[in-house]
Order: sequence, then structure tokens, then C-alpha cells
Amino acid sequence: MNSFASKFLSDNRKFKIQKRPRRRKWLGLSVIAFVLLVTGPVAQAQQPAKIPRIGFLGAAYPSTNAARIEAFRKGLRELGYVEGKNIIIEYRWAEGKPERLPDLATELVQLKVDIIVTAGPAATRPAKQATSTIPIVMAFDNDPVGSGFVASLARPGGNITGLSALFPELSGKRLELLKEVVPTVSRVAVLGTSTNPGNTQALKQIELAAGAFKVQLQTLDVLNRKDIEPSFRTAVKARADAILVLSSAVIFSQRTQIADLAVKNHLPVNFPQNEYVEDGGLMSYAPNYADLFRRAATYVDKILKGAKPADVPVEQPQKFEFIVNLKAAKQIGLTIPPNVLARADRVIR
Repeated sequence: MNSFASKFLSDNRKFKIQKRPRRRKWLGLSVIAFVLLVTGPVAQAQQPAKIPRIGFLGAAYPSTNAARIEAFRKGLRELGYVEGKNIIIEYRWAEGKPERLPDLATELVQLKVDIIVTAGPAATRPAKQATSTIPIVMAFDNDPVGSGFVASLARPGGNITGLSALFPELSGKRLELLKEVVPTVSRVAVLGTSTNPGNTQALKQIELAAGAFKVQLQTLDVLNRKDIEPSFRTAVKARADAILVLSSAVIFSQRTQIADLAVKNHLPVNFPQNEYVEDGGLMSYAPNYADLFRRAATYVDKILKGAKPADVPVEQPQKFEFIVNLKAAKQIGLTIPPNVLARADRVIR
């Protein structure tokens, strides 16, 4: 082989040797690109979704709200939410001390919860003061428009929506029922918490009914649980024939004590929620509050799916109950008229 041929073969071998690493390099890059293209969306899809965090703010004790909490959880389960799995609930309770509510509301805001659910009007105002951006769902409120929480029931207009209990509208009816149960009643003590939103409007309705029935009213302010027993003493001293209780987280958290004091002083009492009667009280005429809490879950669901509180109408109760406790009636020496008993939705014997 001549020198020219030898040089050509030698150069050609070098050229081939130099080309192989480049081919391997491009082949490796192609494989990596293909793997990324195929597995990228899968890896993205496997990233865990954010679990919604709900704040739940209440003025009373969790133990006194057990049925309502369970109704709220049931509503969530019906919509596919399981607490601790695909939704987290941060509970904060003032335990009958309303002055704690502002700090508790601020705490929920600092946790950056997605929604705050309020367990009554006493909790809604501090929540409203704590945030104007986090959506607030009222499990119930006595008078959302009158309390300044929403602009109207149809179009709330802010960061608050939820359910109304129609408390002022029902208050006059509750005095009427008390008059039917005790036809001779002429003096009624009204037990409530003056700072509770909606009670001012309720009292106006009671005063209108009192004028029609020629009943004299005595208002007693219960700002904390220490005021309960002195209020009963004041009512007895003023010779009250009966007591009408307004919506109050303070009173609600001490409802067993209220029932015991009513029996001790032989005073008929008409209560604003059915839990009072279930715990020994005489009678109540009110919405089904457990149903309101169950329905509050639908608001949570709508907001988590993108609805704005300003555009979600406030709904009203669908179920009302008149409950009579005959055992309590017997303890205070009262006979419930048959025509009143016949209208009761539930009788506790």
C-alpha cells in the first residue's frame, strides 16, 4: 500500500472515531428529552392538591354545640368533604367569654384559612372586624341586614353570606305563645345580652306584641354567666309571671342552669332554640338550628368552587319547630292547654 492510501485510511479512521461520541451524545439527549416529555405531566399530576382549611369560630363551648357541629360535618360529608382527609377545620371557641372572640378571629386570619364559618351572631361581628377579604359564612344570624353584616339578603355585597334565623320576626310570636300557655300573664322578664347583634330588633317586635297583649316587660341584661342568677332574682322580686329568653351565646352556654332556675322559681320560660328544651327547658319556638348548620356546608362548598360571598344570597330557615317539655311543665306546676299542645311539633314527656 502506497503512502497516500495509508494516510487516507488513517485519517478516515480518526474521522469515524471522532463521530461516534457525538452520535452517542445526541442519542442520550434525545432519550432524556423524551422521558421528560412523557413523565413531566405525570409528575405534575401527582403533586398533592392543596387541602382547604376552614376556620370555625364560636362564642360558646364545643360541648354545648355538639349537635350543630355534627350537623355541619354531616353537610360537608354529603358534599364529599371528609374532615382530616380533604378538608381541615380549625375550631376556635370563646367558651362563654365573648371578649375572647376578637383575638380568636385574628388568630384564624393569621392562619390564612380559606373561609371562616361563624356559629352565631356574637362570632360574626369580630370575624367581620378581623378581615374584609377572607369569606365569612354565617351558620346563622338573627338579623344579617339589621346587624350590618350584609347589604341585603339577595345580594350581600361584601365578604359575608350564609343563613338568617329570622329572629326578630319570630320574637313577637314567641311572646304570643307564652301568653297562650299562661293566659293570666301580665309581667314578662326579657332575658338577653344587649351586645348581641339582632337583639335590638327582636326587642322592638316583642314590645309591639306586649302592647297588643297588655303585657308589661322588664329587660334584664346578661353580659356574662355571673349575671344569670342575679337576673332571676331581679325577675322574681319584680313579680314576673314568665320569662322570654333572647338569643345569647352566654345564656345558651348555661342553658341547664337556666332550666334549673326556672324550675326552682316556678317560672314558665319560652326559649329561642330547641336545645334549651331538650336540656330541661319548658318550650321553644324556633328554626331548626341543626338544619341551618348543615346547610352552611353548602356555602363552604360554593365558595371553595369559586363563588363570591357578595353574590351568594343569604337563605332563610326551611324548618321551624314548636317544642314543649311536659316534664318541665309538671315541675313548675303548669298545665299546658290542649289546643297549644296539639300544635306542638314535638312533645318531650
